[in-house]
Parts: sequence; C-alpha cells; structure tokens
Amino acid sequence: MASSRLERVEESATIKAANIANKLKQEGFDIISFTLGEPDFDTPKHICDAAADAMYKGETHYTPSAGIPELRNAIAEKLRTENKLDAKASDILVTPGAKQAIFEIMMSVLDDGDEALLCDPAWVSYDPAIKFAGANPVWVPTDHENGFKPSNMEEYVTDKTKLIIVNSPGNPTGAVYDKQTLKAIADIAIDKNILVLSDEIYEKIIYDREHLSIGSFEGMQDRTITVNGFSKAYAMTGWRLGYVCAKPEIFNGLLKIQSHSVSSATTFVQYGGVAALEGPQEPVTKMVDRFKLRRDLLVDGLNAIGIKCQKPGGAFYAFADVSEYGNGDAVTEKLLMDAHVAVTPGSAFGESGKDFIRISYATSLERIQEGLERIESALV
Repeated sequence: MASSRLERVEESATIKAANIANKLKQEGFDIISFTLGEPDFDTPKHICDAAADAMYKGETHYTPSAGIPELRNAIAEKLRTENKLDAKASDILVTPGAKQAIFEIMMSVLDDGDEALLCDPAWVSYDPAIKFAGANPVWVPTDHENGFKPSNMEEYVTDKTKLIIVNSPGNPTGAVYDKQTLKAIADIAIDKNILVLSDEIYEKIIYDREHLSIGSFEGMQDRTITVNGFSKAYAMTGWRLGYVCAKPEIFNGLLKIQSHSVSSATTFVQYGGVAALEGPQEPVTKMVDRFKLRRDLLVDGLNAIGIKCQKPGGAFYAFADVSEYGNGDAVTEKLLMDAHVAVTPGSAFGESGKDFIRISYATSLERIQEGLERIESALV
C-alpha cells in the first residue's frame, strides 16, 4: 500500500508529455518534441576531461556529504563575485542536482500545515515537494500582460506562511524579475519574517536583462536560501550536480537530510563542477546566443501565425496563449496527434496556465521552423 502522502502528489506532467512523445517516436512517427527542459548541447569538453581525469586518478570514493572543498570554495567565490552574496564555503551544500536541493529545503524548513507561496504558473516540482513535506502550496497570481510578475502577493500571506519561492529567470514563462519586483518580495519577507527560496538555475540563460539575486538585497542575506546548479548553464543535466547556499541554522538541517538519504553528489562529477566554474565561459555565451536566435524565431513565428506569445527574458521556454484555439490541454493533444508536435500543457504549471502551452526551444532552428509550419497547419 502506498503512503497517504503520495496521494497528494501527481506525476510530473513534463515527463509524462515527453514519455508519450517518445512512445510515438518508437512507433515510427517523426515527432518534433518541445517538451523537456534540457539543453541540446553537449557538455563542454574541458568539463568532461576534468571529471574523467578525476575518475582515473582514483576520485571514486566517498566525499564529505557537503561536497569536496575545492567545489564548495569555487561556488562560494562565484556567489560572492557574480551574485553579490555574502557566501562562505561553509554555507555551501553540494547536491545531486538542484531538484534534490529543493526537495531537501522543503523537508528541512516546512512543517505540517505550513504554507509556501508559489507564483502561478510555476515549475511542476515545487508543488509536490511542498506537499511531501506536509505543507500546503498557496498560488499567487501573476500578471500575464506584464511579464508574468506576481501581483498582490501580500494578500496571500497568512500566519502560516513560512516560505516564498522565487524563480527568476523562470520556468515555464521565462520571466525575469526586475529590481522593483524582487524588492517588493523582499519587503514582504522581512516584514512578515518569511524565508525565501531563490531558484536561480537559469541565471546564465538570460537575454538583454540583468540577473539579480534576492539574497543580495538588504536584510535578505540570512533569510534567503539560494539554489543553483550546473544542468542548464553548462549543459550538464545528466551529471546531476546542484548546490544550496544557506546560513548555518538552515544548512545544518539540509546536511542532516542529505547525509541520511543520498549521502553526497557523485565524487568525480564534482571535479567537473570545479572545471565548469573555473574554466572558460565561452561555451555558455555561445549557447545563450544560439538560444536567443531560437527564441526569436519561435516567438516571432508564433505571433505571425496568430498565437499570442510574449518574448521571454530568460530560460528556453515560450509560454504561448492558445485560448483562441481551445484550452491548453486540448491544443496539446491536437498538436501531438494531428501535427506530431509535442508540447506541454500550461495547466501542468498551475491553474492560470490552463489556456497556455509551454514550448521548449532547446532544439535546432530547423526543427523549430518545421514545428511552426506544423503548428500552423494544425491550428490555423
């Protein structure tokens, strides 16, 4: 018999959509998949070489649960210089992926009956992680016409609110929060004594905008838990390498959970992480330049067809309004069955996404162009 906590959680909609697309591919159909959030670039060679060298040098044994000192130092230095955080190596917990970090945070800071605020729409795994911890997600509406920024967040704060989740640049919308938006969230957190989880996994995939870490704002150092990782910026999704920066009272709880569950991130993978941070950054810049070309082709193409879509400021997703053609679920099914184009229904990311679809443009320009043609033939 399954535990009762599992009854509160549904399977990942993004993985479900990808699985359906893969099944059709196996049956011989040419499916253009715009589903999973994974860069289609290979991990840069110098990162692979560093991990391989570490493996062959015998770095295949247990590490400290918090991570190897070299990587914790490199992450702390990165956070100090790039994110303006007051970070020390002792504040850094290296995790097997940023998703694991988020799960550990929820289990560490939330109690039964607590509430955590989510900006609607939000990444699919925040809600289940909150529920696994016995807490309740509270969805804060965002302004679709104004870059999907949260509106009236303070109205959703109660005496049970323990955590606010900030994801900028964000999944599924690609929204990048400006200083004014982050300052408003910070003011609420300080006034109401609420923790903030800042998920910054897409920070380097950003277009003509400035990434700001809310933990760098005055009064937010000790109440912000910053999460990041290597999957998106360095095309290292399969490596499973992430990290958390948190002050001691939070860090100690996270370390307790990690040491009794996954133990640590894979040893030789961590040496790849050091190379990613300390090595050349040109591969990141080149990848982001390619993503920008793809974004422009996709979003301009969707709007030319008549599908309303704002140009995202970061990440590699377009969140398109398909309400003129049906709700997001219906359009998703139609595109898959009639056009062999796989997207993710916006409803997977919250109630406000029901009239949207998420399109990941982590694929070639040629496939994006063909996908647009197929979408137009199916809908217009």
